[in-house]
Amino acid sequence: MTVTTAPTAPTVSAGTARATTVATADGPFTVVVDPDGTVLASGWTTDADALVGLTHPDLRPAGTTSVPDDDPAVAPAVAAVRAYYAGDLHAIDAVPVRQVSGPYRAHAWDVLRTVEAGDPVTYTRYAELSGRPAAVRAAAGACAMNAAALFVPCHRVLRTDGSLGGFRYGLDVKRSLLAHEARHTSR
Repeated sequence: MTVTTAPTAPTVSAGTARATTVATADGPFTVVVDPDGTVLASGWTTDADALVGLTHPDLRPAGTTSVPDDDPAVAPAVAAVRAYYAGDLHAIDAVPVRQVSGPYRAHAWDVLRTVEAGDPVTYTRYAELSGRPAAVRAAAGACAMNAAALFVPCHRVLRTDGSLGGFRYGLDVKRSLLAHEARHTSR
């Protein structure tokens, strides 16, 4: 698990971030990484600037450069996305991610990376796993503020009644991801 968080110390990305967009079964997926290849933001869009806008101000790069998907900084993340869509659901787990927030949200993002593909949890269960069973809204807030979609798999959290709830990239994408994971999970 590689969510790096810093609730007090700023970790401004030095230099320009790199971004690339790859085709997936759910539409174009863009990944924005810092110069060392750590994911700052990602999601089903072609708008890298919108993704950068989701990052904490302490992490926002001065600029973003579009690079080919084999650029050394983005290549590991791109390979993980392609492997995930090919059925290797754990390929995304080793990709380093950097997000900044307060202690609870940072911990909740770490916990989110432990939710198994094919075994989604409810927001209530997610709050319990995060160590604060009564903090269901805070757990939902961690999902809503997650800038690194797929790598921090907020799509694996459902409403208590089993319905999908929300998802920044649309319920069709969330439904598709959950179905993909259910198909490729060996039980």
